[in-house]
Amino acid sequence: MDAVIAHDVLASYAADGARDVQGVRNLVEGARRHHGVRVTEADGAFALEVHVCLAWGARAPEVGTSVQRRVAEYVARTAKLPKVAVDVIVAAVA
Repeated sequence: MDAVIAHDVLASYAADGARDVQGVRNLVEGARRHHGVRVTEADGAFALEVHVCLAWGARAPEVGTSVQRRVAEYVARTAKLPKVAVDVIVAAVA
């Protein structure tokens, strides 16, 4: 039997990982996102869409790449999901 992980738990893990990245001020929540993260699943593969608010002066490309890497590593370690697609949306700058 395969283990099942709730989308809100996965979103929480992803949010924790994203908040650790320098240049991320916070995450932007929305109607279809939990903790600023939208989780989708198809055929057992997960995709995460992380909506961030950048700190003023932060370089979006570098922060985005760092968020992708950090979230993928964090989710792999905490949720035991070795392959997760991570997209980063810069929703605000403050």
